[in-house]
Amino acid sequence: MHFESDTSLYHVIGANIKYYREQAKLTQIQLAEQSGISISYLSKIEAAGCNKSLSISVLNQIANTLNIDIINFFKEATHNDIQ
Repeated sequence: MHFESDTSLYHVIGANIKYYREQAKLTQIQLAEQSGISISYLSKIEAAGCNKSLSISVLNQIANTLNIDIINFFKEATHNDIQ
């Protein structure tokens, strides 16, 4: 995987988190609560223009909550047209 900038990396991660959250039929509030992070932090992560850095710990908490491998957050979306 190669990302041209941090912004493109954050966009891919945020879009994937949103995708897997929706596949799990969870709201942002539910995912935030179950992952132990604030709703405002999660909404910023999922925002298309996100430029907020993320810790591996937070990504791991979200991945565990969604029951997916953390590596899925770094894959460029082919599952749908995530904007």
